[in-house]
Amino acid sequence: MTNAVVGRLLLFILLISPLPLQAKLQVVTELSPPNQTIENHQVAGSSTDLVKAILKAAELEGQFSIYPWARAFKLAQHDKYTLIYSIAKTPAREDSFHWIGPVAVFHLGFVTNRYREDIKIQSLEDAKQYKIAVQRGDIAEGTLKALGFNFVQTSDIEKSYELLVANRVDLVIDDPRYIKTMATELNLPADHFTFLYDVEALSVKGYLATNNQLPADIVERLRIAFAKVSKTETYRKVLEL
Repeated sequence: MTNAVVGRLLLFILLISPLPLQAKLQVVTELSPPNQTIENHQVAGSSTDLVKAILKAAELEGQFSIYPWARAFKLAQHDKYTLIYSIAKTPAREDSFHWIGPVAVFHLGFVTNRYREDIKIQSLEDAKQYKIAVQRGDIAEGTLKALGFNFVQTSDIEKSYELLVANRVDLVIDDPRYIKTMATELNLPADHFTFLYDVEALSVKGYLATNNQLPADIVERLRIAFAKVSKTETYRKVLEL
């Protein structure tokens, strides 16, 4: 085969190959009601609605999937065409992603079963005597470790709550606004859980971010789209603005 023929074949392959911009983006998240839920076998929730609105405004398509947080995080780090939400922006993570904008806000702290009147927490030091479940790779994992806590790691927040319900742990980390939703997800009375103590270091925004190798033109389209969506009343309600 001559060099000219080889050259024409390579050119033909390039022409028929799909362009990167035409590739459907992979959008990953974790189960975290009411921000990220599953309804009728589809990823839903308030933050999901914002991300879908951003993609629509950017004229991009995304395939949404829910995974344990550690797996979602790994996919977003290593797959060029992957987006992730709702991810806290930390110094350790900053260079690993392109940050599009906040799509959630969290005020996290310690949660227990309402009937556990024996658990009393007036300070972070008080909480250290109790057994705590934390999702692997979650922002709470690094924060509590830095504060000197020991804890049990789980794959996702539902698993953490299941340990709490079974009294295999004393506490989980969550936002007080979301504990009724989680109780409903677990087929429990809405008032089954109670919020005990706010951890100031865990009041954070959850971002939509992309792999740091995503082409710059796609990143720019997402940022322009975010700027539009962030002006809507729906966005302001979710972000408590």
